[in-house]
Amino acid sequence: MRIDRIRSLEECRFLVESLDYQGLLDGDSISDVDVTEAMDDDALLTELSGISGASELTELKHVRSSVEKRVAEEVANREKCADFATFQPLVEKVESELKSGLRTTRRFGKNATIEVGQWFIVDGQTAYVAEEGEEFDSPQGKKDARLRVIFSNGTKSNRQRLSLVRALYKDEASRRITEPDAGPLFAEQEPNESRFSETWEEDDIESGTIYVLRSQSEHPFVAEHRELIHKIGVTGGKVEARIANAAHDATYLLANVEVVATYKLAGINRRKLEVLFHRIFAPAQLELTIQDRFGTRLSHASGSWCHCM
Repeated sequence: MRIDRIRSLEECRFLVESLDYQGLLDGDSISDVDVTEAMDDDALLTELSGISGASELTELKHVRSSVEKRVAEEVANREKCADFATFQPLVEKVESELKSGLRTTRRFGKNATIEVGQWFIVDGQTAYVAEEGEEFDSPQGKKDARLRVIFSNGTKSNRQRLSLVRALYKDEASRRITEPDAGPLFAEQEPNESRFSETWEEDDIESGTIYVLRSQSEHPFVAEHRELIHKIGVTGGKVEARIANAAHDATYLLANVEVVATYKLAGINRRKLEVLFHRIFAPAQLELTIQDRFGTRLSHASGSWCHCM
Protein backbone atom coordinates (compact mmCIF):
# COMPACT_ATOMS: atom_id res chain seq x y z
CA MET A 1 0.00 0.00 0.00
CA ARG A 2 2.78 2.41 0.89
CA ILE A 3 4.92 1.80 -2.18
CA ASP A 4 1.90 2.15 -4.45
CA ARG A 5 0.97 5.44 -2.81
CA ILE A 6 4.52 6.79 -3.25
CA ARG A 7 4.49 5.77 -6.92
CA SER A 8 1.27 7.71 -7.49
CA LEU A 9 2.47 10.96 -5.90
CA GLU A 10 5.12 12.87 -7.87
CA GLU A 11 6.37 14.86 -4.89
CA CYS A 12 6.92 11.61 -3.00
CA ARG A 13 8.71 9.96 -5.91
CA PHE A 14 11.03 12.99 -6.17
CA LEU A 15 11.95 12.79 -2.48
CA VAL A 16 12.85 9.06 -2.43
CA GLU A 17 14.02 8.49 -6.01
CA SER A 18 17.70 8.90 -5.15
CA LEU A 19 17.34 6.19 -2.46
CA ASP A 20 15.62 3.67 -4.74
CA TYR A 21 18.67 1.51 -5.54
CA GLN A 22 16.40 -1.54 -5.92
CA GLY A 23 14.20 0.06 -8.59
CA LEU A 24 11.01 -0.37 -6.62
CA LEU A 25 9.47 2.84 -7.95
CA ASP A 26 9.61 1.49 -11.52
CA GLY A 27 8.23 -1.95 -10.60
CA ASP A 28 4.74 -3.29 -11.23
CA SER A 29 2.04 -2.12 -8.88
CA ILE A 30 0.91 -4.71 -6.36
CA SER A 31 -2.39 -2.97 -5.72
CA ASP A 32 -4.86 -0.83 -7.56
CA VAL A 33 -3.52 2.72 -7.53
CA ASP A 34 -6.84 4.13 -8.64
CA VAL A 35 -8.49 2.68 -5.55
CA THR A 36 -5.97 4.29 -3.20
CA GLU A 37 -6.27 7.61 -4.96
CA ALA A 38 -10.02 7.51 -4.41
CA MET A 39 -9.56 7.04 -0.64
CA ASP A 40 -9.56 9.95 1.74
CA ASP A 41 -6.81 10.29 4.32
CA ASP A 42 -8.78 8.58 7.11
CA ALA A 43 -9.66 5.58 4.93
CA LEU A 44 -6.07 5.24 3.74
CA LEU A 45 -4.76 5.44 7.29
CA THR A 46 -7.18 2.70 8.30
CA GLU A 47 -5.93 0.48 5.49
CA LEU A 48 -2.32 1.08 6.37
CA SER A 49 -2.81 0.46 10.09
CA GLY A 50 -4.74 -2.73 9.33
CA ILE A 51 -1.79 -4.28 7.50
CA SER A 52 0.94 -3.01 9.78
CA GLY A 53 0.60 -5.92 12.20
CA ALA A 54 1.59 -3.77 15.16
CA SER A 55 -0.91 -5.44 17.51
CA GLU A 56 0.32 -8.90 16.55
CA LEU A 57 3.91 -7.92 17.25
CA THR A 58 3.07 -6.82 20.79
CA GLU A 59 0.83 -9.81 21.49
CA LEU A 60 2.77 -12.88 22.67
CA LYS A 61 1.50 -16.17 21.34
CA HIS A 62 2.60 -19.68 22.28
CA VAL A 63 4.82 -18.22 25.02
CA ARG A 64 4.59 -19.66 28.54
CA SER A 65 4.30 -17.40 31.55
CA SER A 66 7.12 -17.24 34.09
CA VAL A 67 5.02 -19.32 36.50
CA GLU A 68 4.52 -22.04 33.89
CA LYS A 69 8.23 -22.00 33.09
CA ARG A 70 9.13 -22.33 36.77
CA VAL A 71 6.80 -25.31 37.21
CA ALA A 72 8.21 -26.96 34.09
CA GLU A 73 11.76 -26.41 35.35
CA GLU A 74 10.89 -27.99 38.69
CA VAL A 75 9.55 -31.08 36.90
CA ALA A 76 12.55 -31.16 34.58
CA ASN A 77 14.95 -30.98 37.53
CA ARG A 78 13.63 -34.21 39.00
CA GLU A 79 15.84 -37.22 38.70
CA LYS A 80 15.46 -40.94 39.16
CA CYS A 81 15.26 -42.00 42.80
CA ALA A 82 17.88 -44.70 43.31
CA ASP A 83 16.33 -45.96 46.55
CA PHE A 84 12.69 -45.73 45.41
CA ALA A 85 12.17 -49.39 46.37
CA THR A 86 12.38 -48.22 49.99
CA PHE A 87 9.55 -45.73 49.52
CA GLN A 88 7.36 -47.66 47.07
CA PRO A 89 5.54 -49.68 49.77
CA LEU A 90 4.71 -46.43 51.57
CA VAL A 91 3.43 -44.84 48.36
CA GLU A 92 1.25 -47.85 47.60
CA LYS A 93 -0.05 -47.91 51.18
CA VAL A 94 -1.01 -44.22 51.12
CA GLU A 95 -2.72 -44.53 47.74
CA SER A 96 -4.62 -47.58 49.02
CA GLU A 97 -5.72 -45.66 52.13
CA LEU A 98 -6.94 -42.82 49.92
CA LYS A 99 -9.08 -45.21 47.89
CA SER A 100 -10.49 -46.83 51.02
CA GLY A 101 -11.30 -43.48 52.62
CA LEU A 102 -8.91 -43.93 55.54
CA ARG A 103 -7.09 -40.86 54.28
CA THR A 104 -8.58 -37.83 52.56
CA THR A 105 -7.21 -34.88 50.58
CA ARG A 106 -7.60 -31.22 51.38
CA ARG A 107 -6.80 -28.00 49.59
CA PHE A 108 -3.42 -26.62 50.58
CA GLY A 109 -4.38 -23.49 52.50
CA LYS A 110 -2.58 -20.20 52.82
CA ASN A 111 0.18 -20.09 55.46
CA ALA A 112 0.08 -23.90 55.72
CA THR A 113 3.26 -25.69 56.72
CA ILE A 114 5.30 -28.51 55.21
CA GLU A 115 7.12 -31.00 57.41
CA VAL A 116 9.03 -34.23 57.01
CA GLY A 117 6.73 -37.23 56.79
CA GLN A 118 3.83 -35.39 55.15
CA TRP A 119 2.16 -36.39 51.88
CA PHE A 120 0.90 -34.21 49.04
CA ILE A 121 -0.45 -34.40 45.50
CA VAL A 122 1.45 -32.00 43.24
CA ASP A 123 1.90 -31.92 39.47
CA GLY A 124 -0.35 -34.98 39.26
CA GLN A 125 1.98 -37.11 41.41
CA THR A 126 1.82 -38.32 45.00
CA ALA A 127 4.75 -36.69 46.83
CA TYR A 128 6.39 -37.63 50.12
CA VAL A 129 8.61 -35.22 52.08
CA ALA A 130 11.40 -37.57 53.14
CA GLU A 131 14.11 -35.24 54.46
CA GLU A 132 14.73 -31.61 55.38
CA GLY A 133 18.08 -29.84 55.42
CA GLU A 134 19.24 -27.05 57.69
CA GLU A 135 17.13 -23.90 57.70
CA PHE A 136 18.37 -20.66 56.15
CA ASP A 137 17.00 -17.19 55.49
CA SER A 138 15.44 -16.73 52.06
CA PRO A 139 15.79 -13.44 50.11
CA GLN A 140 12.24 -12.63 51.27
CA GLY A 141 13.36 -12.87 54.89
CA LYS A 142 11.48 -16.11 55.57
CA LYS A 143 12.89 -19.35 56.91
CA ASP A 144 13.54 -21.89 54.17
CA ALA A 145 15.19 -25.30 53.82
CA ARG A 146 16.10 -27.77 51.12
CA LEU A 147 13.72 -30.76 51.01
CA ARG A 148 14.14 -34.24 49.58
CA VAL A 149 10.78 -35.04 47.99
CA ILE A 150 9.98 -38.52 46.63
CA PHE A 151 7.36 -38.83 43.87
CA SER A 152 5.15 -41.80 43.08
CA ASN A 153 6.59 -42.12 39.56
CA GLY A 154 10.00 -43.08 40.98
CA THR A 155 11.65 -39.66 40.76
CA LYS A 156 12.95 -37.30 43.43
CA SER A 157 13.51 -33.58 43.79
CA ASN A 158 15.66 -31.45 46.08
CA ARG A 159 13.50 -28.35 45.90
CA GLN A 160 13.26 -25.61 48.48
CA ARG A 161 10.41 -25.66 50.99
CA LEU A 162 9.07 -22.23 50.00
CA SER A 163 9.12 -23.30 46.35
CA LEU A 164 6.97 -26.31 47.19
CA VAL A 165 4.62 -24.14 49.24
CA ARG A 166 4.12 -21.78 46.28
CA ALA A 167 3.53 -24.69 43.89
CA LEU A 168 0.95 -26.25 46.19
CA TYR A 169 -0.81 -22.97 46.91
CA LYS A 170 -1.06 -21.78 43.30
CA ASP A 171 -1.97 -25.11 41.71
CA GLU A 172 -5.70 -25.64 42.22
CA ALA A 173 -5.29 -29.35 41.55
CA SER A 174 -2.73 -29.81 44.34
CA ARG A 175 -3.80 -31.35 47.64
CA ARG A 176 -2.51 -32.20 51.09
CA ILE A 177 -3.04 -35.85 52.03
CA THR A 178 -4.31 -36.10 55.59
CA GLU A 179 -3.20 -38.54 58.27
CA PRO A 180 -5.39 -41.65 58.64
CA ASP A 181 -8.69 -40.77 60.29
CA ALA A 182 -8.53 -43.87 62.47
CA GLY A 183 -5.96 -46.31 63.66
CA PRO A 184 -3.10 -46.45 66.18
CA LEU A 185 -0.62 -43.71 66.89
CA PHE A 186 2.18 -45.74 65.36
CA ALA A 187 2.45 -47.39 61.96
CA GLU A 188 0.74 -50.75 61.42
CA GLN A 189 2.73 -53.67 62.76
CA GLU A 190 2.66 -57.42 62.75
CA PRO A 191 0.86 -59.05 65.72
CA ASN A 192 4.10 -60.15 67.38
CA GLU A 193 6.10 -57.03 66.50
CA SER A 194 7.11 -54.72 69.33
CA ARG A 195 5.99 -51.09 69.11
CA PHE A 196 9.47 -49.92 70.05
CA SER A 197 12.82 -51.18 68.89
CA GLU A 198 16.33 -50.20 69.95
CA THR A 199 17.69 -51.08 66.51
CA TRP A 200 17.29 -49.11 63.29
CA GLU A 201 16.04 -51.39 60.53
CA GLU A 202 17.34 -50.96 57.00
CA ASP A 203 13.90 -50.22 55.53
CA ASP A 204 12.76 -47.83 58.31
CA ILE A 205 11.70 -44.37 57.14
CA GLU A 206 12.70 -41.62 59.56
CA SER A 207 9.78 -39.41 60.60
CA GLY A 208 11.39 -37.18 63.23
CA THR A 209 13.52 -36.92 66.34
CA ILE A 210 12.66 -36.81 70.05
CA TYR A 211 14.99 -34.46 71.93
CA VAL A 212 15.64 -33.94 75.65
CA LEU A 213 17.19 -30.62 76.66
CA ARG A 214 18.61 -29.21 79.89
CA SER A 215 18.50 -25.45 80.41
CA GLN A 216 21.64 -23.44 81.14
CA SER A 217 19.55 -20.59 82.56
CA GLU A 218 20.90 -18.77 85.63
CA HIS A 219 17.38 -18.31 87.00
CA PRO A 220 17.65 -19.27 90.72
CA PHE A 221 14.98 -21.97 90.58
CA VAL A 222 16.34 -23.48 87.36
CA ALA A 223 19.93 -23.41 88.63
CA GLU A 224 18.90 -25.13 91.87
CA HIS A 225 17.01 -27.92 90.09
CA ARG A 226 19.05 -28.07 86.88
CA GLU A 227 19.39 -31.87 87.00
CA LEU A 228 15.62 -32.30 87.23
CA ILE A 229 14.29 -29.68 84.78
CA HIS A 230 14.20 -30.81 81.15
CA LYS A 231 12.48 -29.87 77.94
CA ILE A 232 11.13 -32.76 75.87
CA GLY A 233 9.96 -32.25 72.31
CA VAL A 234 9.76 -33.66 68.81
CA THR A 235 11.08 -32.12 65.60
CA GLY A 236 11.09 -33.08 61.95
CA GLY A 237 14.36 -31.25 61.28
CA LYS A 238 17.74 -31.12 62.94
CA VAL A 239 17.80 -30.53 66.71
CA GLU A 240 20.85 -28.24 66.32
CA ALA A 241 18.89 -25.93 64.03
CA ARG A 242 15.90 -25.98 66.37
CA ILE A 243 17.93 -24.70 69.36
CA ALA A 244 20.34 -22.41 67.49
CA ASN A 245 18.62 -19.24 68.77
CA ALA A 246 17.70 -20.58 72.24
CA ALA A 247 19.30 -17.69 74.14
CA HIS A 248 16.85 -15.25 72.51
CA ASP A 249 13.76 -17.45 72.61
CA ALA A 250 11.37 -17.49 75.57
CA THR A 251 10.51 -21.08 74.69
CA TYR A 252 14.00 -22.00 75.90
CA LEU A 253 13.84 -19.68 78.95
CA LEU A 254 16.04 -17.13 77.11
CA ALA A 255 19.12 -19.27 77.71
CA ASN A 256 21.30 -21.77 75.94
CA VAL A 257 20.45 -25.43 76.36
CA GLU A 258 22.32 -28.71 76.59
CA VAL A 259 21.19 -31.66 74.49
CA VAL A 260 20.86 -34.53 76.95
CA ALA A 261 19.54 -37.17 74.53
CA THR A 262 17.95 -37.67 71.12
CA TYR A 263 15.92 -40.57 69.73
CA LYS A 264 15.10 -41.15 66.08
CA LEU A 265 11.52 -41.96 65.11
CA ALA A 266 10.40 -44.33 62.34
CA GLY A 267 6.83 -44.92 61.22
CA ILE A 268 5.46 -42.68 63.98
CA ASN A 269 3.19 -39.65 63.69
CA ARG A 270 5.34 -37.12 65.52
CA ARG A 271 2.54 -34.56 65.93
CA LYS A 272 0.38 -37.03 67.85
CA LEU A 273 3.39 -38.20 69.81
CA GLU A 274 4.20 -34.66 70.94
CA VAL A 275 0.59 -34.12 72.05
CA LEU A 276 0.88 -37.37 74.01
CA PHE A 277 4.07 -36.10 75.70
CA HIS A 278 2.30 -32.93 76.79
CA ARG A 279 -0.50 -34.96 78.35
CA ILE A 280 1.88 -37.33 80.13
CA PHE A 281 4.07 -34.59 81.61
CA ALA A 282 1.26 -32.12 82.37
CA PRO A 283 1.38 -32.85 86.15
CA ALA A 284 5.08 -31.93 86.17
CA GLN A 285 4.65 -28.76 84.12
CA LEU A 286 7.05 -25.96 85.06
CA GLU A 287 5.67 -22.49 85.83
CA LEU A 288 7.99 -19.57 86.49
CA THR A 289 8.56 -15.91 85.61
CA ILE A 290 11.70 -14.76 83.81
CA GLN A 291 12.95 -11.38 82.61
CA ASP A 292 14.16 -10.67 79.11
CA ARG A 293 17.19 -8.49 78.38
CA PHE A 294 14.98 -5.37 78.48
CA GLY A 295 13.69 -6.22 81.94
CA THR A 296 10.27 -7.32 80.74
CA ARG A 297 8.80 -10.02 82.97
CA LEU A 298 7.60 -13.06 81.03
CA SER A 299 5.39 -15.61 82.69
CA HIS A 300 6.37 -18.98 81.29
CA ALA A 301 4.27 -22.12 81.57
CA SER A 302 4.94 -25.03 79.28
CA GLY A 303 4.25 -28.71 79.37
CA SER A 304 7.53 -29.28 77.55
CA TRP A 305 9.61 -27.89 80.46
CA CYS A 306 9.01 -30.13 83.43
CA HIS A 307 10.48 -31.69 86.57
CA CYS A 308 11.62 -35.12 85.48
CA MET A 309 14.59 -37.41 85.98
